[in-house]
Amino acid sequence: MNRITRIKQMEECLDCSSEAVKKLSEALDGYKQAQASLRRLTEYYGGALWMQDLEADEAGKLPSDLKRGVLSEDAVYDLMDENRELVLTMLRLVSAAIEKHTI
Repeated sequence: MNRITRIKQMEECLDCSSEAVKKLSEALDGYKQAQASLRRLTEYYGGALWMQDLEADEAGKLPSDLKRGVLSEDAVYDLMDENRELVLTMLRLVSAAIEKHTI
């Protein structure tokens, strides 16, 4: 590979990596900000208040136009599972980066 080709390829690597780091940084900022909401949701889900709210919904005591995804068992559980998988993926990526000395 000649020098010019190599430099062009490395420039592409720099641009691609810079953009990915910027996007991940922005996404992590949003993720950090959402942690308090996620914690509150996790504490609510399956607790006494959640059960009372679910019973009220099942008894038809809630307005029909009320958004109530939080009362479905799947929505919150699936979010918690997705969050867990995301955290495990981040741990694996960080571990690999440390091992390869890329951080």
